[in-house]
Amino acid sequence: MQIIVVICAFLLQVLLPAPQQTLFITKTGNIQFKSEAPLELIEARSAKMKGVINPAEQTFAFSVANNSFEGFNSALQREHFNENYMESNKFPNSSFSGKIIETIDFTVDGTHTVRAKGKLLVHGVEQERIIKATLQIKKGVISVSSSFTVPLADHNITIPKIVYQKIAEEIQVDLNAVLQPQS
Repeated sequence: MQIIVVICAFLLQVLLPAPQQTLFITKTGNIQFKSEAPLELIEARSAKMKGVINPAEQTFAFSVANNSFEGFNSALQREHFNENYMESNKFPNSSFSGKIIETIDFTVDGTHTVRAKGKLLVHGVEQERIIKATLQIKKGVISVSSSFTVPLADHNITIPKIVYQKIAEEIQVDLNAVLQPQS
């Protein structure tokens, strides 16, 4: 619940549009992660990532419910992910919000490689990160894609010794989202 309050406060303070300002929004962004350990490959995905970009302020916020991930090797693995590692009841969402470093003209079609600087919140632990992303602007729609790693130790996620070779210490995250203009 705390993360929802933080995201709402962020949106109210930073992303609220001035009159006639356009925000770009998605409620169906795709995010997936991969843990490639010596003894096991674990992959899961969610098509419920929410996001907003405010072109006027060059700001963004993305969030995903941790319990929305599917595709694990088994139902038990998903249960362990939510209960033991992400503690989804205590920390229901993961998010990334901040500012796009490069100045972009969102009114002109084109593809831009940018750096997004902000706070990555996973498992209740916030870390400042700079994450590269590709923004493609075409006919007033923004497509975002990014690929980055998340070290579990940075977010106080511990791996029990019994499964140490089944869970990677760094998780690969890939995301893709199409954001539509909203006035």
